[in-house]
Amino acid sequence: MGTASSRAVMSGAVAAVVASGVYRALRARPRGRWRRTNYAGRTVDLYAGPATALGAAAGAVALPSATRTRCAAALAVLVAGGCGLYDDFAGADDPRRGFRAHLGALRDGEVTSGAVKLLGIGAAGLAAGALIEKHPVDRFLAGVVIAGTAHLVNLVDVRPAAATVTVLALGAPGLPGGGDAAGLCAAPMGAAAALAADDLAERTMIGDAGAHALGAAIGVAVAVGRGRAGLAAHAAGLVAAAVYGDRVSRFARSLPAL
Repeated sequence: MGTASSRAVMSGAVAAVVASGVYRALRARPRGRWRRTNYAGRTVDLYAGPATALGAAAGAVALPSATRTRCAAALAVLVAGGCGLYDDFAGADDPRRGFRAHLGALRDGEVTSGAVKLLGIGAAGLAAGALIEKHPVDRFLAGVVIAGTAHLVNLVDVRPAAATVTVLALGAPGLPGGGDAAGLCAAPMGAAAALAADDLAERTMIGDAGAHALGAAIGVAVAVGRGRAGLAAHAAGLVAAAVYGDRVSRFARSLPAL
């Protein structure tokens, strides 16, 4: 097994172990506030969210890559997960969805949990992009890719394991390339796969915390593994998905449970 492949395996394994450990520790001391009713009316917990976020961050940090790359991954993943967790609790009863609704509320002087999430993840994406890239244009594009991928994964998180399948599908193409990008793809894939069974069985859900964190982790991997042209193409696609986000979400909701 080559060095690059070994790094990817190590990153995925660390992420899986940390995610599983955090999840088991949280479930050992259940808390009522962490319970939710899912789309099918079943009671699930939110423990998979912080567990996958911490697992993905740990897997990225464990890579023997440049310090700036590891810092970028940790920053993007943990801030995205933290903002998502805040929205999981503070925005649980808020019916407003989408950029337009939250930005409209912000324009009227109301800071919603969705706005906090939007601005916080956007700022973290730009900061991570600045750590990864040198040229201002590339830094901006990387930031858009990181924040946009976090938003995309959250958009499709409307059924059990839907976000997990999305993360695995987005991350798999980056594994054969080797290098830091492969390891950075393996981290969120390992964290998501570790809790996929409980997610699919509707015992838990990753919520906004897990979806945004895993998406941000994939976004960092894309940013590290692409040149300017690739970043621009990914950024354009993600902006288009955000613009038509409501349609994407409605389509995902129409799909049968996995």
